[in-house]
Amino acid sequence: MDIKRALEKYPGASVFDFGDSKELSDELLALVRSGRKTATCAALREYIAEEEKLPEVGGRNIAVNFEDRSPALVVETLEVTQKRFCDVDESFALEEGENDDLAGWRQNHQVYFERNGGFDNEMILVCERFKLIEDFEQ
Repeated sequence: MDIKRALEKYPGASVFDFGDSKELSDELLALVRSGRKTATCAALREYIAEEEKLPEVGGRNIAVNFEDRSPALVVETLEVTQKRFCDVDESFALEEGENDDLAGWRQNHQVYFERNGGFDNEMILVCERFKLIEDFEQ
């Protein structure tokens, strides 16, 4: 399925990438497909800078493959909160599926934010819990 048809099937959906490289995107998509990743976060500053609306509960959004921008999967937002980086708890960190503990989550996400606009322990994150609705590759 191409992105145009995916947007027709899911009107109003936003289109987004997981991660900031093909390797990370592929890893995160695989974690969603496996059921291990049911949460994600982004710096609030990214939404502001790109004048992008925040995720909304019940919204369905299309994650794309990094290189060719083809639709990979659709997720539905279950919860959206804003938290300072330092206030993210282990429960949320584990739901992101990338690490086995909060310390690992903090370390990996600090590195990610440092290469994507800067890091501050008190930076505001948009934290989203979601469920997988459709996998376009199955």
